[in-house]
Amino acid sequence: MTVLDVVSRYKKTEAVFKQYDKQAGVCICCQALFEPLSNVAEKYGLDLLRLLYDLEDAAGKSAGS
Repeated sequence: MTVLDVVSRYKKTEAVFKQYDKQAGVCICCQALFEPLSNVAEKYGLDLLRLLYDLEDAAGKSAGS
């Protein structure tokens, strides 16, 4: 899935990406919107498993919204 896929399906995940912006050194939603999550993690030195966990947590909270 790309960043766009995730954010468009689960609106609350946008906040998760914003939390990772500082670590990545860029606005992920601005610079990597069309990239797969695995590429984003590798490109910006992010822990993919932690990112996925945080996104899944936010997505679960979106389910009721």
